Amino acid sequence: MSYIKRIGLFGIVLTLLWWPAAFAAEEVSFNNDVFPILELRCLECHQPGKKGYEESGLDLRTYESLMKGTKHGPIVVPRSAFTSNLVVVIDHRADAAIRMPHEGKRLSKCERLLVRFWINQGARNN
Repeated sequence: MSYIKRIGLFGIVLTLLWWPAAFAAEEVSFNNDVFPILELRCLECHQPGKKGYEESGLDLRTYESLMKGTKHGPIVVPRSAFTSNLVVVIDHRADAAIRMPHEGKRLSKCERLLVRFWINQGARNN
C-alpha cells in the first residue's frame, strides 16, 4: 500500500510541516507514489508521438524508459535528487523553456517532495 494511501493527504501535510525527517525515512514506491504523479502530470506529452517525447526523447511510460532519460542523457541520478535533471525541471530551477510541465499547473510541493525522496532513496523500481 502506498504511503499516501496509508496516511492520507492531511497526514502528509502534517508530516511535511512537523516531521519532515519521518516522511523522508518512509520508503517511497515508484509504482504506487511516483508513477501516478508522472502518469497524471507528465505522460500526456512524454510518450512516443507526443510533443514532449519528440523534442526531448523522454518517454515516461515505464520505469525503464524514465531511467533511460532523454536524447541528451539521464535525467535521474539515483541518491542525488539535487543533481537530477528531473527535479531541476519540476522545481523550475531550469530555463523557462524547459520547466515542467509546460502546459498546466506546476507540480505541488508534495508531488515534488515524493519524487525527490524516491530519487534520494536510490530511485528503485519498487
